[in-house]
Amino acid sequence: MKQFALGVTSVVFVFSLLLWLGFDQSTSKFQFVMESFWLPLANINLVLGVDGISLFFILLTTLIFPICLLASWSFEKGSLKTYLICFLGMELVLLLVFMSLDLLFFLYFFETVLIPMFLVIGIYGSRERKIRAAYMFFLYTLFGSLFMLIGVVYIYLSAGSTNYEVLSVVSFSSYAQNWLWLAFFASFAAKVPMLPVHIWLPEAHVEAPTAGSVILAGILLKLGSYGFLRFSLGLFPAACIYFTPLIFSLSLFGVVYASLTAIRQTDLKRLIAYTSVAHMNLVMIGLFTGTVIGVEAAILQSLSHGFVSSALFLIIGVLYDRWHSRVIKYYGGLTHTMPIFILIFLFFTMANLGLPGTSSFVGEFLLLVSAFGANATACFFAATSMILGGGYSLWVFNRIAYGNIKIVGFDLSLRELLIFLPLIFGTLFMGIYPKIFFCPMDASVSNLVWVSSWS
Repeated sequence: MKQFALGVTSVVFVFSLLLWLGFDQSTSKFQFVMESFWLPLANINLVLGVDGISLFFILLTTLIFPICLLASWSFEKGSLKTYLICFLGMELVLLLVFMSLDLLFFLYFFETVLIPMFLVIGIYGSRERKIRAAYMFFLYTLFGSLFMLIGVVYIYLSAGSTNYEVLSVVSFSSYAQNWLWLAFFASFAAKVPMLPVHIWLPEAHVEAPTAGSVILAGILLKLGSYGFLRFSLGLFPAACIYFTPLIFSLSLFGVVYASLTAIRQTDLKRLIAYTSVAHMNLVMIGLFTGTVIGVEAAILQSLSHGFVSSALFLIIGVLYDRWHSRVIKYYGGLTHTMPIFILIFLFFTMANLGLPGTSSFVGEFLLLVSAFGANATACFFAATSMILGGGYSLWVFNRIAYGNIKIVGFDLSLRELLIFLPLIFGTLFMGIYPKIFFCPMDASVSNLVWVSSWS
């Protein structure tokens, strides 16, 4: 069953690479469009398509899942069949979320993701609080999406369609845009997550198995930023301009608060969870700068976070598999006993704080440049994330790598090394040659920014 699941996800990844190779970079139109008539009398149909914005989210999804299954190779808790079905089902639904061009179906797939992840956390979690964490994850997201459902119903009754391409030429009044934007904001903000609806994320990360944490950080957090990018910016441009000060305020507070909170954590997973909150709030600042550079930098930073945070959770998983503890003070001196592991840990620690040559540097630099053009004060407070990030990243690395040897263990196995190699390659490649990522998204982002009258 493991081999079958790994084979399926690997084949899907190869096909997603073919999607990239066959992608036409010169147009902002949706490509590979497929339409299936569902309720033609009500003008509600399943429409799937790919543009420069969704392309790399699809590639990130198809890359992370085989890595997660490889990381779960020694899985021994509960029903393996149910576990693998949850992951394969999750991959299918996530791909449909990123390809859906119909608001109603997007909402349907957006909420369907909750079911397999709820089961993964609630059944295969590592501690006694896993049920509570699963319900927090489920209810926070579901509650916000109820407002989005009301907004989708209003749009359908007003425009007579939920097709994204049809709605992109429909002009809503400023008053309607503001209320619809708030309805969508309630759903997407919980997924990013933004303060004060971020509480579920550290709980879910701490209780989830390693592969579940990788999916949460690597892909599920991107659903919120993707929703803002695709629907809030695409359909409600006037409301986005109106609410930009709100987004900047919440995001800046989230960046500083999450970074300071990360420094005082004693649990490795909870620490990385708070760093994810800080990085994703930084992405939100880029999305609402209203510039092509800002939006492209936000997308690149989202992809970079998918690589780096996934790798950090896998690193914690390696430690947990050996000693069944995530408490920082129990580790020390691993440089002497696990040199290859520490080398990889150092690489992703540097990538997490934005070392030049890594993917995070390109995304953060361009993001701060665009933020400075929009609001210099916002840029100043956003830049503190790099200083605070260096503080908690280097502190935790120092505690684990150096000092007296507290635990003696064996270094990475070949399987564990293979798990990290694609993430290392992706992080370096994106940092050294980001142009190959910017070119496919340039036409779509430019169209989104200029047509939506953001300039």
